Amino acid sequence: MASSSDKSLEAARQLLEEAALPTEAEAAVRGSSFYDAFILRGIRVVQAAHPGDLLCHFTNAGGFLHGGATASLVDLVASAAFSTAGLRTRGSPLEMNISYLDAAFPDEEIDIEAKVLRAGKAVGVAVVELKKKSGKIIAQARYSKYLGPSSKL
Repeated sequence: MASSSDKSLEAARQLLEEAALPTEAEAAVRGSSFYDAFILRGIRVVQAAHPGDLLCHFTNAGGFLHGGATASLVDLVASAAFSTAGLRTRGSPLEMNISYLDAAFPDEEIDIEAKVLRAGKAVGVAVVELKKKSGKIIAQARYSKYLGPSSKL
């Protein structure tokens, strides 16, 4: 029988793999080498030690890691952290506050750690930190997401 940690890892992997599948609109912009690298190289889930805690690795295959790409990583990994806690992850981000502290260079390995701080009936809050292998912090983020059911409007 699979352990709770194994189920959490699988839930996070599935969410990140689904995010990596291109939509028609994304396929139309495939001419961008950074975009290709960002989607195709993907994020590797390393561990989900506890529900709501997630550690991932990402290889910065493009140029310098742009702030928008960093925000996308924050959104994806925080959503995956919510999924490890068994929470709904299809809601919209409500707020992202990101402090950009250092640059990520081409081909640099990045650790992305997300931790759910609170998950209520409708809103969840997580913190995400992107670090170099040396331990130097690239970015720190506080992220909130709507976790409630979709509107029927």
